[in-house]
Amino acid sequence: MQNIRLYLFSLVFCVIEIFAQGYENPVIPGFHPDPSVCKADDGYYLVNSSFQYFPGVPLFYSRDLVNWEQIGNCLTRNSQLKLDGAGAGGGIFAPTIRYDNGTFYMITTNISDGGRNFLVHTKDPRGEWSEPVWLEQGGIDPSLYFEDGKCYMVSNPGGYIVLCEINPMTGEQLTPSRKIWSGTGGRYPEGPHIYKKDGWYYLLISEGGTEVAHSITIARSRFIDGPYIGNPANPILTHACQAAETNQIQGTGHADIVEAEDGSWWMVCLAYRAMPGFHHTLGRETFLAPVRWDKNAWPVVNGNGTISLKMDVPTLPLYPVAERPEKIDFKNEVLSSEWVHLQNPIKENYRFKNGNLRLMATPVTLSQWKSPTFVGIRQTDFDMEAATSVSLESKNAGDEAGLTIFMEFDSHYDLFLQQNNDNTKSVVLRYKLGEMEHIEKVVSLTKKADIELNIKSDISYYYFGYTVDGVYHEIGKMNTRYLSSETAGGFTGVIIGLYAVSASEKSNAFADFKYLKYKAK
Repeated sequence: MQNIRLYLFSLVFCVIEIFAQGYENPVIPGFHPDPSVCKADDGYYLVNSSFQYFPGVPLFYSRDLVNWEQIGNCLTRNSQLKLDGAGAGGGIFAPTIRYDNGTFYMITTNISDGGRNFLVHTKDPRGEWSEPVWLEQGGIDPSLYFEDGKCYMVSNPGGYIVLCEINPMTGEQLTPSRKIWSGTGGRYPEGPHIYKKDGWYYLLISEGGTEVAHSITIARSRFIDGPYIGNPANPILTHACQAAETNQIQGTGHADIVEAEDGSWWMVCLAYRAMPGFHHTLGRETFLAPVRWDKNAWPVVNGNGTISLKMDVPTLPLYPVAERPEKIDFKNEVLSSEWVHLQNPIKENYRFKNGNLRLMATPVTLSQWKSPTFVGIRQTDFDMEAATSVSLESKNAGDEAGLTIFMEFDSHYDLFLQQNNDNTKSVVLRYKLGEMEHIEKVVSLTKKADIELNIKSDISYYYFGYTVDGVYHEIGKMNTRYLSSETAGGFTGVIIGLYAVSASEKSNAFADFKYLKYKAK
């Protein structure tokens, strides 16, 4: 009888989950900007830009557009992605994903590899993607549109949107590039996507720059190559308006639209959650909004062209996905697809030993615009706790390994173990802010013991400490806003990283990490 009750309870719970309505934004939190989405036979697929991080272009899957699971990355090999010298304003810019006749295509720009546009393709998005197919048409934010066996490409080579026909398997440009729209007059017209509905070709773009003036505008034409006429009610999405001036969500823009299985329409877009002083540290995130799109009419986003953190709207049947465990260990000797490196990693510096992640220390520091021994995950919550257990094996004074709150090569807070001259170790807290570097605290350890490094945060501060013999010691705090995009620059968000650095060119030092804990508070 007890088993029957448990079964019925589980069944009722599942039914409630599937038919629940409403959701919370962002649907993909943390540094996940420039979303693009497509529908395939088995559900929905979404990609984001990745800038200087490797692997590139995170790939997500969903059955309901609300609950997303990362199933891989599109660019996983050095032959697909060269990131030499890339910072938070370089690397991979906005991608587009499309599905046509059994094949998935992802098109994007590598700003750090000649600024060239390319695409990759696959029959199995959970597997490997092709080598790059390089394209002739320039500009950034390229997108694809398929119709009647033809493939069209749009991008923005200089203040306007251009279109051409291409062969997506060879990259050959089949028609000259033709200017089709310049937007409504907002700066940086970019992020173009073409859709067809009711005999109209619709051209969706973003304008205003990816800050507070960001917006989404749309135009349409009876012919794919124009002329395109703008919507009199543009912009169709923006928070640079009185209706959203007190909304925590700001910078709404760079969107893509998809028709769901039930005929409803949905928009994914980027935005950021503002902190006090209009700063943001978590990066530009992926948000979702319903779209009303009547026949022969212009699309209307969420009724009034704004979005909310709590969306009380009808949804598709919901299918929740498993949450990431609060404690990520390395016993299975693999890093899941959410882990990223700075630029192209040197693979031999990342190993697994006795259930630990072993990082081989190199002289490349976190401030050198190169590829340090570093691997991390995105911070997804203002209020969070992160921790790791680390041991440092070193004979050279100055070697270090630990946790970093990393925004950019010139902007990071580091909490680490450091090797001393007398063969002891210290816990050190350091701040790197532009040209300034400051050692906030050095705590000498008097005995060998398991050390857990701890970082906590709220919307205003990061708090740093360590735990030894079960006792927590706080050693400093620093304002979050100094790592914000408004202060540090760039287009990314905070990454919580594990790293190891050697003070010597010929060091054999390494650090073993038992786990990384990450918990939203």
